Amino acid sequence: MKKSIINDKSYKFALRVVKLYKYLIDVNKEYVISKQILRSGTSIGANVEEAYYAQSKKDFISKMSIALKEAAETKYWLRLLKDSNSIKNNKKVDNLILECEEIIKILTSILNTAKKKST
Repeated sequence: MKKSIINDKSYKFALRVVKLYKYLIDVNKEYVISKQILRSGTSIGANVEEAYYAQSKKDFISKMSIALKEAAETKYWLRLLKDSNSIKNNKKVDNLILECEEIIKILTSILNTAKKKST
């Protein structure tokens, strides 16, 4: 199956989240928020990947909905990380927030289209 833009974006985002996690652990000694970001930020792409092998339209919508929820949660943790001054380089976090917002918009569009087609 040909991979889509959301597959690519969510995978690259997950790689950036893993790098951020390592940075937070090694440099900032931040262990709580970093684990939350790692879990939710990498879950987006995992659910998108699962959605493309869904057993039905309903399963596809479910997996993409979970990916959207994980993206929203990731955005929350990134904002909290930034606003609590837990990281020195806010520009890096700002870029991740923008990227996460773009993923949220794409997932929302995919879900709206899928839901229209399933009714």
